[in-house]
Amino acid sequence: MATKGNIKKAFYDVNVPLISSRISIYGESIEALDGRIVTLDMTRSLRGKSLEIKFRVKNENGKLAGQPELINLAGSFVRRMMRGGIDYAEDSFEVQCKDGKAVIKPFMITRQRVSRSVLKHLRNEARKFLEGFCRARSVIEIFSDITSNKIQKELSYKLKKIYPLALCEIRMFRVLKEEKKQGASLQ
Repeated sequence: MATKGNIKKAFYDVNVPLISSRISIYGESIEALDGRIVTLDMTRSLRGKSLEIKFRVKNENGKLAGQPELINLAGSFVRRMMRGGIDYAEDSFEVQCKDGKAVIKPFMITRQRVSRSVLKHLRNEARKFLEGFCRARSVIEIFSDITSNKIQKELSYKLKKIYPLALCEIRMFRVLKEEKKQGASLQ
């Protein structure tokens, strides 16, 4: 029987399809790494946008794969974008995706001070757009669209008609529960 000090550790490759690369994590065995959460900082690959992605490592037939669970915009990035003479609107709500449920938090910064009714209208339109956008896509597609800035561009274009925004971002997207592939309903 091996004691804790005698266990050999090694680097194991984890395939992460979302960022199309392999990462190495240090552990005792593939079975011991199953279920571990790995955090990746995407700041360099996204040209300065401080985005963190958390993956859950899954053991699939002896190979490790990373499933995205959370994408988060760093608070320091949000504070850096804030300045005097502006307003911001943020929201938090659950959305139904094609293959699960998730929580999404949009964050919008206006160019100047605006009334509360304009901020409310921005929040409501963002919610309506994001619920429709997420309903038609799977969780992996949404993660990919957030990292490629597709959702933010479409949302910003839609909200520009209400009031022009200085910044329109998805501050957080987290998967609550993922339904099985066979039993996924298309609501």
